[in-house]
Amino acid sequence: MSAPAVPQGATLLSTFKRSFVDVPVNAESDNAISTTEFLEAAESLTTMFDALGSVAFSPVKSDMLGNVKKIRDRQLAAPAESETLQALVLNELKAKSHKATEGLVWLVRGLDFTCIALSQNLAKSGEELSESFRGAYGVTLKPHHGILIKPVFSAAMSACPYRKDFYPKLGADQGAVTTELGAYLAALEKIVGILKGFQGRKEAKW
Repeated sequence: MSAPAVPQGATLLSTFKRSFVDVPVNAESDNAISTTEFLEAAESLTTMFDALGSVAFSPVKSDMLGNVKKIRDRQLAAPAESETLQALVLNELKAKSHKATEGLVWLVRGLDFTCIALSQNLAKSGEELSESFRGAYGVTLKPHHGILIKPVFSAAMSACPYRKDFYPKLGADQGAVTTELGAYLAALEKIVGILKGFQGRKEAKW
C-alpha cells in the first residue's frame, strides 16, 4: 500500500473524489443521507489507510470497501428505493433481506473508528497514531470482533507510522492539512452520529 501522491500545493483530502463535507444531509427529512455521495466519500476515506503506509492496514481497508460494495449492490438492484441510506435500509428489511443493512452497520463502525482515532490524534499533538488508533479500536470495532480478527487489527495499530512521518503525507502545508482535516472529521462525525442514531431504532434492525 504505497502512499497516494499529493499534487504540489494540495492536500490528500483535496484529491478525494468526494469529501464527507459534501455529502448531502436533508435536515428537513429526518437527516436523510444521500447514498451515492456517502459511498463515494467512504471509498475516498480508505485512501487514508494507504497514507498510513503499512500492509497491516490492508484488512481494515478491504473490510470497509467490502461493506461499501454490499450497500452499492443493493442500491443498484433497487435504485428508486435506495436514494438515501435510511430508505435503502428500511426497504431492504421490508424485502426480508439485510445484507446491505448489516454492511452499513459494519461500515459505520469502521468510519467511527477512523474518525475517533484521527480526531483524537489531531487534538493531542503529543500523542502517537498507534495510541490514538488503539484507543479508538477499543470503543468501536473491538467489542464486535471475534478472537481471529482482533489480532489482525491489533497488528495494524502497532504498525502505525510516527505522526512526524504521517502528517507530511497529507500535504506539505501543515496549516492547510490541520484545517481541512478538522472540517472533514467534523462532517464525518456528524454523519456517523446520524447513522448510529438511526441504526438504534427498532425499524432499522433485523
